[in-house]
Amino acid sequence: MKKYIYSFCVAVIAMGLSSCKKSYLETAPTDQINQDVVFSNTTNAAGVINGTYRLMYSQYSNQDEGGESSVMIDADMLGDDLVNPTVGNNWFITTYQWTMHRTVNSTQDYFVYRYYYRLIGNANAVLAQIDKATGTDADKNVIKAEALSIRAYSYFRLVQLYGKRYDAKAKPNTQLGVPLVVTTSTDPQPRATAEDVYSQINKDLDASIAFLTTAKARANKSHFDLSVAQGLKARVALAQQDYATAATFAAQARTGYTLMSNADYLTGFNSLANSEWMWGISQISDQTTYFYSFFAYMSVNFNSTNIRTDPKSINSALYNQISATDVRKTVWDPTGANAAYPVPPSGSRFPYMNRKFLANSAGNSYGDLVFMRVSEMYLIEAEANAQLGNTAAAQTALFTLANKRDASYVKSTKTGTDLVNEILIQRRAELWGEGFRFFDLKRLNLPLNRNGANHVATVAKIFDIPAGDPQWQWLIPQNEVNANNKIVQNP
Repeated sequence: MKKYIYSFCVAVIAMGLSSCKKSYLETAPTDQINQDVVFSNTTNAAGVINGTYRLMYSQYSNQDEGGESSVMIDADMLGDDLVNPTVGNNWFITTYQWTMHRTVNSTQDYFVYRYYYRLIGNANAVLAQIDKATGTDADKNVIKAEALSIRAYSYFRLVQLYGKRYDAKAKPNTQLGVPLVVTTSTDPQPRATAEDVYSQINKDLDASIAFLTTAKARANKSHFDLSVAQGLKARVALAQQDYATAATFAAQARTGYTLMSNADYLTGFNSLANSEWMWGISQISDQTTYFYSFFAYMSVNFNSTNIRTDPKSINSALYNQISATDVRKTVWDPTGANAAYPVPPSGSRFPYMNRKFLANSAGNSYGDLVFMRVSEMYLIEAEANAQLGNTAAAQTALFTLANKRDASYVKSTKTGTDLVNEILIQRRAELWGEGFRFFDLKRLNLPLNRNGANHVATVAKIFDIPAGDPQWQWLIPQNEVNANNKIVQNP
């Protein structure tokens, strides 16, 4: 593994130090920046954290490499609920067809791998240096907490993509995860077991939560705080089938937040001011993101070739399971002819196209992007309790969300598997397009099944992937294999 994979890179620092260029993987970032200066005080160190968040919504080599938004799009393209009616101008189509992540020389596969290790490299540098900085212990603790959460989040994404699913019935999970690096060393590392990776994730989150418990309120929702760290802990526990922990932390995470109104649900999912957004990015209007923005691919109104020719649609089979009185039903047009669903100039219309995501305008792709919402916490709480057999608690959590979206919704009387399935339908409808479906199918050990819906055979090509098939693992990028003699490739 070349040294730069794990190395330190600052995208934006308040005091104006050198930043990593788009070609940062071809350079030695640690040679550009004097870390003694960067970490001389907590103000500068906080700038490193700010820069690390900025890496989550920066453009890298290609326009489909927009940081976190690209991974979110990949995750839904690999699922069954997002439909591409055409190939458009081909962006993300190889993901949709299940070839991108199974091609060792795929630029997108390599981007995702190196992107998360860049975040990890920054987090490791912060954790190694922060105690030597001048500043208060309170400020240092918040900086540590954010670095720990960023590292945990990155490893959680990596191990879910490049490793086999975690199986609580097979502990310890000795299947290969990803290289586990928690220091500033850039030496080649072998793949750690999935159990060890998850153990480190939980260790980091527990430490972060402890630091954040006494921290003052964050400046804005782009940063981790206690509720977001708790929400991530709930996500991790759900993936590990540790349902008691998932239910507990999901309930804690949503404390103090309220679900959005139905009117807000129809405003385009583009504002951090939304009452139920817990974590996301704030896009400044004069910092145009052009064609690497989430909204350049997932909105219905931005004037890009991709949107004009390939508006993203919902799986018709899922759409048909949403109640007619549910506000979520109105964010997709089953006819493909409703003028209330905006399209850019000369844009095509297709049945089941969405209007859930709206860019600022046809000429500007910017918009805030959500990473975590309160509704997800209710869904985790409901699913976890249903899996535990805590039927009443699961029904209550589900009702709180479902009744908010549909005033006609009647509290479920289902139990067992039927209740779990009802919750999962609600989850699919609620979180459509927000980057969850591949991860959900994999953690639940479910097959890909695009049959009996509006997926187009010549566009999707792949309709069935059995649960547990090797194709659920992304291949380790060839660049990593070439540079790291300790790496073992996935089958």
